[in-house]
Amino acid sequence: MTSATGRHLVDHHCHGVVLRDLDRTEFERLLNESGGPSPLGTSLFDSMIGLAVRRWCAPVLDLDPLVTADDYLARRRDLGFTEVAGRFLRESGTECFLVDTGYSPDAISGSAELARLAGGRAHEIIRLEGLVEDLLVAGVGAHELPERVARALEETTAVGAKSIAAYRTGLELPTAEPDAGDVARALDECEPTSAGAYRVAHPVVTGWLAWAAINAGLPLQLHVGYGDKDANLREGDPLLLTRFLRATEEHGVPVLLLHNYPFHRNAGYLAQVFDHVFMDVGLATHNTGALSAAVIRESLELTPFAKLLYSSDAFGLPELYHLAALLFTRGLTTLLDTLVDRGEAAPADADRISALILRENAQRVYSKI
Repeated sequence: MTSATGRHLVDHHCHGVVLRDLDRTEFERLLNESGGPSPLGTSLFDSMIGLAVRRWCAPVLDLDPLVTADDYLARRRDLGFTEVAGRFLRESGTECFLVDTGYSPDAISGSAELARLAGGRAHEIIRLEGLVEDLLVAGVGAHELPERVARALEETTAVGAKSIAAYRTGLELPTAEPDAGDVARALDECEPTSAGAYRVAHPVVTGWLAWAAINAGLPLQLHVGYGDKDANLREGDPLLLTRFLRATEEHGVPVLLLHNYPFHRNAGYLAQVFDHVFMDVGLATHNTGALSAAVIRESLELTPFAKLLYSSDAFGLPELYHLAALLFTRGLTTLLDTLVDRGEAAPADADRISALILRENAQRVYSKI
């Protein structure tokens, strides 16, 4: 058995947990990317992730594997959210969390609270679109804003930056930093909602933000592929980044492709051919449940071992941190043990590969953790 079973993970992309008790509807809304069970369907427990919760999360709450969903949720309410969150976060074996704080609705923990519940450490990943939107709300003018963003990225304590360009404009990012005048004009076109908030969705702005992170030397995370229904999946294929990656390679700043499903093979190709590109299969791992081993195997077809990172992309439910860690390490262990059994790798190779993927790659890429 390889060292993938001895977990001291670095989760290089995740979010906070909900800090209150949930009823069944609320729980199911957080279970996957659908936003809740369909009125034309049944329950989201009728899915691979639903089976995984009943199989692998129930024992953490002192229940038999595969108890009914009702019994599972009743036990969860009896224990209370603090106990439940602490159990699952500690059970994940994660020692360091890199937390995207850019989407933080009410009752979601910050990075410090997440680390406290887990008994680990946490660092912030700054969301680029959120940074601009906050400055616009604060009344910073379009012509002043580029300088303010550059200064904020230079001074931030965050260990990396994240762009959700895939949600807003697609991944075909520009091959050169947009002109300051073009950026100012694009920002002028951003109008507040009736509530006074902003939603930056201009291709010039998203392209400029990606380049701003590169210029600041911050590892740049990019959402790729799988997400909720606000994402246009066709525009989230990482191959659309090819020209941007060619243009940024000489800067030596890591670009990290998040999630990637169903484009994980495309992402693996990019991680192989570009020195500065890395990838993960967070979010897909726990959503595919017992079938996740296939996703992990396919991701490693081309991806160099030093280019695959572990992430959960867990949000809201502490169960997702546990499931992501368990399913990923189990899938990786099974794959590596098979290679060893077939004489395709030595036991020392398997130990080295698992250490790289589960923590060392992230420690190397994010120099501030």
